[in-house]
Amino acid sequence: MQAETVIAVAATVVALGSLWVSYSQSRAARVHNRQSLRPILQIRRIRNRQQGLTGLKVINAGLGPAVITATVVRWDGVVAGQWAREAWNVMLDSDEGVQKYALRQGSVVLVGESTFLVRLDTDDPDRLLRFHDGIRDRLAIDIHYESVYGGEGFVVSSNGAE
Repeated sequence: MQAETVIAVAATVVALGSLWVSYSQSRAARVHNRQSLRPILQIRRIRNRQQGLTGLKVINAGLGPAVITATVVRWDGVVAGQWAREAWNVMLDSDEGVQKYALRQGSVVLVGESTFLVRLDTDDPDRLLRFHDGIRDRLAIDIHYESVYGGEGFVVSSNGAE
């Protein structure tokens, strides 16, 4: 074997190895970037007797914005639609004093953002207790979301919200 052939083969092997390392590093960087911008939505049930408020609060505790892809609302185990007016009409006999925040497809929950999905402010402790028991025992909200990269299919549910 001639020296030029050995050098050419060795250079080809080094180039292919370099290409493989470069590809592996760029792939690892993409995976890392996706994970470092991962949103983490939480739904918390809030009840504050001193302030006279109760409700469900959604919080983005992750490091990236959450893009809402869908919401599913169940009232007494029956699907009532998305988290918007049609579901509110099913679950609320009277929405006097009830504040609602719609989450529609394409809505974005920013990093560190927290907002009440549904909230009741009242001085009436009996009404506050009934409303709290209703959202605890009868209401289930599933929020489907993903990061800005898309395709992850994350889901958070109000079932078990504390």
